[in-house]
Amino acid sequence: MKSAIVATLFASAAAFAPSKTVPASTQLNAWITEQSVGVTPPAGFFDPLGLSKGKDDATMKYYREAELKHGRVAMAACLGWYLNAGGVHPAFNSALSNDPLKAMVELPAVGWVQFVLGCGAIEWLGQQIKERPGYEPGDLLGAAYWVDDSDEGWVDYQNKELNNGRLAMLAITGMIYQDVFTGNYGDMMYKQLVR
Repeated sequence: MKSAIVATLFASAAAFAPSKTVPASTQLNAWITEQSVGVTPPAGFFDPLGLSKGKDDATMKYYREAELKHGRVAMAACLGWYLNAGGVHPAFNSALSNDPLKAMVELPAVGWVQFVLGCGAIEWLGQQIKERPGYEPGDLLGAAYWVDDSDEGWVDYQNKELNNGRLAMLAITGMIYQDVFTGNYGDMMYKQLVR
């Protein structure tokens, strides 16, 4: 009880202290605090090319939206790669090659039309959802209406999604590289390294 009284006295005395002149901050500072979504150890705020320097809040939200979208697509691509390499094809009676890059070439025109129309419909829907008030980058299902970034569990979930997306972007790039340059696409992609 005594410590609460002392703390209250110090807080009230601080109201009469002269204020310090704080240098003007940019909106970018809100994106690089350790409490921000996406700023995770060990890298912290990862921007080695300095693409975020001097950017306003709207541009940073656009970058976050792009990062989430690319991460989600890369996670789906990794899953699809391993399903395809394992012999599971969701269409065409599994008549396509097990090599995902060869299967992409073998895909009939009607498959490409379905793919492009499906992606286009998802993009159109995403653009419509962005128009609603209170939209947060990447929040296509409206979770920001029910929970905000003050909930530690929600922030943890968002960080996990961003980190998994970042890893998936690197992973699918590596898988495509291995398939193109070594011809290995399956479970033992790196078998020549362990001979």
